[in-house]
Amino acid sequence: MTHFPPRSTSESADDTREEQTQDPRKREEQARDVCLRLLTVRARTRAELEGQLAKRGYPDEVSAAVLDRLADVGLVDDEDFAEQWVRTRHANSGKGKRALAVELRKKGVDGEVISAALADLDPAAERQRAEQLVRDKLRRERLGDDDDVKVTRRLVGMLARRGYSQSMAFDVVSVELASERERRRV
Repeated sequence: MTHFPPRSTSESADDTREEQTQDPRKREEQARDVCLRLLTVRARTRAELEGQLAKRGYPDEVSAAVLDRLADVGLVDDEDFAEQWVRTRHANSGKGKRALAVELRKKGVDGEVISAALADLDPAAERQRAEQLVRDKLRRERLGDDDDVKVTRRLVGMLARRGYSQSMAFDVVSVELASERERRRV
């Protein structure tokens, strides 16, 4: 089995310098290819793409030019991303408004865009989703006579981790727990 010697650090430094002195149009093309590859996996925010380009060593002006062009053709749209993110994460993962806002902030979405996307989330739909989550958990739960405190704490914690307010969580859990006890009695 043949072993190849590792590349020296001076060679990789020479390669990096050579890349940085390349034609700016070629650098933009490479940056665009990186962004398009990332966007084929899933939609991304402008901030996520900027971070990936910076991590790969692309200058800010190249990144800005590429991302402006992608935004012009509609491939990078933070408003659309936020709306889709809220809709899918709420429906599929049962996330509440607070958790969704945190996730979008981590992805670099602007506060106004987050507020607009969360405004579309109906409070009644949010409560209904919380009720469904609690009902699903309660169906698998063994309920003894003195388990209410423990079960309530566990279910309220589950809803809190998903971003639901404490008052809504307590209310939903108490109503659903009483309903489940009644259902099991019959």
